[in-house]
Amino acid sequence: MILSEPALDLVFREARTHNRWQDKPVDDEMLRALYDLLRWGPTSANCSPARIVFLRSRESKERLRPALSAGNLDKTMAAPVTAIIGYDLRFFDKLPRLFPHTDARSWFAGKDEVIHTTAFRNGTLQGAYLIMAARSLGLDCGPMSGFDHHKVDVEFFPGGTVKSNFLCNLGYGDPAGLFARSPRLPFDEACQLL
Repeated sequence: MILSEPALDLVFREARTHNRWQDKPVDDEMLRALYDLLRWGPTSANCSPARIVFLRSRESKERLRPALSAGNLDKTMAAPVTAIIGYDLRFFDKLPRLFPHTDARSWFAGKDEVIHTTAFRNGTLQGAYLIMAARSLGLDCGPMSGFDHHKVDVEFFPGGTVKSNFLCNLGYGDPAGLFARSPRLPFDEACQLL
C-alpha cells in the first residue's frame, strides 16, 4: 500500500513553507493529534529526545519575541501556533522505559559527545516528523532558524538539559504570502547509486 498521489502532493510536492497565516485557530486536540502521529517516527534505540513547546497565546508569543530575528518576528507573532522543537540531553534517563530489552542507558551515561550527537540528530528527525504529521493533518508549516537559542533556552527550557533546535509556525497558511517555489537538486546531483 502506498499513499495516493493527492496525499503525496499534500505532504511533499505541493507543500510550502508559509510566511502569512489565515485568522483561523489551531485547537489543542489538533496539536495532540499531531504529536500522536509524530511520536511513531523512528529514533535511535527509540530514544525520543524531542521536547516541544507549543506557543498558542499572545502572552507566550511575547515571551518569544526578544529571541526572534527581525525577519521572523511578524510572521511568528501572527501564526496561530509556534512550536519550539528542542532536544533533551537527558533523554537516556527514559531508555529503561522506552527501550527496556537491554541496558541502553549505559550506552550514553557519562558520554557527553555521544549524548549531544544522539539527542540533536534524533530530535531533528522528530522535528521533521512534526512537519510531515502537521501537513498530513491539513496544517501548514513555517519551519525556521533565525532566533537566539540562548534566550529561548533560558525562557522556555530553564532546567538546562533541553536545548532549542528550531521553530516551526503552524496553522492555515495564506497562499498570498508564498514566495515563488525554489528549485530542488535533481537526483543525479544529490544521490549516488553504487
